[in-house]
Amino acid sequence: MISPYLNKDQVKWSKITEKLVAKHPLSVNEIKEIVLESWEEIFSSKIGKKSFRIGKDIFPKPQIMGFLLHELIPLEFSVRYPNIWRKEKSSSDKDLIYVPDDSFSIEIKTSSNPNSIFGNRSYAQEVLNGKKSKSGYYLAINFEKCDDSSCPKPRILKIRFGWLDHEDWMGQTAATGQQARLSPAVEKAKLLEIYSVK
Repeated sequence: MISPYLNKDQVKWSKITEKLVAKHPLSVNEIKEIVLESWEEIFSSKIGKKSFRIGKDIFPKPQIMGFLLHELIPLEFSVRYPNIWRKEKSSSDKDLIYVPDDSFSIEIKTSSNPNSIFGNRSYAQEVLNGKKSKSGYYLAINFEKCDDSSCPKPRILKIRFGWLDHEDWMGQTAATGQQARLSPAVEKAKLLEIYSVK
């Protein structure tokens, strides 16, 4: 996949991102709506015969909250648009698949860091056969941790939507490092902020 930012000056990145977001089949308002609804669903759900509640009885770690968003957001879109949007089925799929045209499929990244998102080290590496592309549309969600200070209602802090290429991810240099991050310039220009907590 050829990057839409290839050979383009950094000062033009923001405009390119705006055009990419504008031509996507999902509007930013609908994306924001689904993300916030999915977050609400997590805290309104009841678990087991005793009706345990997340944020009241159960305080999941950020990885669990991220997992729930990863599951709920694609499900919400697949229910709203059956046979058009679906969740991933194989290791080569993005998190949210646009059935008519895979180039509009979306990778979802979540983080309890208030400003940044992260990937595992593989995001900074070339794609191997059978694995999903690390380039394309990204939905980035930052949220508050579910702990005593924020629960029962931690907030979605920021929602961003845009395009990232696998070259944008920088792997940790340490041999034991398992994380990849983005530069501040990339996060600012290639991910368009569509929601920020007041």
